[in-house]
Amino acid sequence: MRFYVLKFAELLGNMDMFGLHQFVAAPIKNLFRFQRIKEIKWMNPPACSNEAYIPTSVEHMANVATHGIWVVPSVIGSLELIRRSMTWTQLVSAYVYGTSLILIFTVSTFFHSVHYCNNNRHLKETLHRCDRAMIYIFIAASYFPWLNVDHFPNDELLFTMRYAVWIMAILGILYQQIFHERYKMLETIFYLIIGIGPSYAIINAYHQYNITELKLGGLFYIFGIAFFKSDGRIPCAHAIWHLFVAVAAGFHYYAILNHVFPAVCLSDNFMTADVSSLPKLLKSHIEEL
Repeated sequence: MRFYVLKFAELLGNMDMFGLHQFVAAPIKNLFRFQRIKEIKWMNPPACSNEAYIPTSVEHMANVATHGIWVVPSVIGSLELIRRSMTWTQLVSAYVYGTSLILIFTVSTFFHSVHYCNNNRHLKETLHRCDRAMIYIFIAASYFPWLNVDHFPNDELLFTMRYAVWIMAILGILYQQIFHERYKMLETIFYLIIGIGPSYAIINAYHQYNITELKLGGLFYIFGIAFFKSDGRIPCAHAIWHLFVAVAAGFHYYAILNHVFPAVCLSDNFMTADVSSLPKLLKSHIEEL
């Protein structure tokens, strides 16, 4: 029956019956296109408590795309931070934060690509562990510039957080590696603690700077967690979580760019240096110490 209907629609489409095909053929074709869209499997059932969720093909592609498109912009943004670096502290902060920014999107994209295209279970599990570990590293590295810059207030709480945030990140990675895909809610609580704790200290110390971008980024991370925990309940939930991460990272990058690496602080050396010469500059700073 469907074959004859399509043939009829095609016949009407080839005949100019005073524009009749616009009212008959097009709606019929659109109806079948809509039917094919409805047949797409947008999500699988939720995973059991101690197992990883298995995405559909559509979710796999969405997971790859929503982080893959940010790899190149993160490289460009990191180079801009290095270019603006004026002091040794700024340069180290640019390298630490910039590297983590690139890796959070690169590792995620690589993991989701392998998860979709490769059947090697051991490789997928290893990359999954790396992907989750990068979340802790990225959170700690995102606060690194704020906790190490020279021209902001010398606050005792900030000094403590400088080390505490990395200790929490290491503990979070160890926990995640030992109890991989177990006690998932507790893992999410760890993300929140390491993510919110240092931000309170930073905002409290830098309140006179009114760092709105930092607050907005934190809100996007927090709201995005709802989708991070909704695989199998909301179609493409993990891809939506990726978008929240990208937007939040964008706000945080903008805050760091404007407040930690302001344009007025450009150094002649780093501003005029080629990217290829930056390792030599870094080496010279180390030798000066």
